[in-house]
Amino acid sequence: MKKTFFISATNTDVGKTYASAHFLEKYTKLGYKVGYFKPIETGVIEVPLDGGKMLELCKKLNPDFKASIADVVPYQFKLPASPFVSKGDTKLSIDFIKEKKDFLLKFCDILIIEGAGGLMVPLTLDYFMIDLAKDLQAPIKLITPAKLGCINDTLLSLEMLKKAKLSFEWYINLHNNKEEFCELTLPFYKKYFDDLKFI
Repeated sequence: MKKTFFISATNTDVGKTYASAHFLEKYTKLGYKVGYFKPIETGVIEVPLDGGKMLELCKKLNPDFKASIADVVPYQFKLPASPFVSKGDTKLSIDFIKEKKDFLLKFCDILIIEGAGGLMVPLTLDYFMIDLAKDLQAPIKLITPAKLGCINDTLLSLEMLKKAKLSFEWYINLHNNKEEFCELTLPFYKKYFDDLKFI
């Protein structure tokens, strides 16, 4: 059975690519062939930095992942902004993105799909990253930061996922700000949530 997971976050620069690498390595250790897909990457000057890095890791973990950077990151835009802004006059095709997903699944058991920015980053005026995850039928792994202010962003994002009735798990990225997080945020999280997951 092929599986896909959509890596999203509470905002930009939260650690989606770091989390993607974590899950690629985790599922490889569990015996799965892994693959990676970032439908849209902005801020691309010559080559997609996130997509290129993850494609290299994928091929190391799964030599059968016979995909090119154009397959892994089909939409590449120079301006480091939301896809709605950075795409300019380019029309984004969700059907095309779905076809790329199906193509990449031929080479793996588990496909990690990385979104751009957070859940409510717009692709069009009325279509957001959360909608893309739903259309790709990929359960969401929400990544939240450990920095001051993360409680508000985390609760808002979790509420949005519940309202949308989407399957999700959420993880706290402890790559940075671990000491600050333990002092300023963890006391609330431990009281408010039954279970916490960290990467």
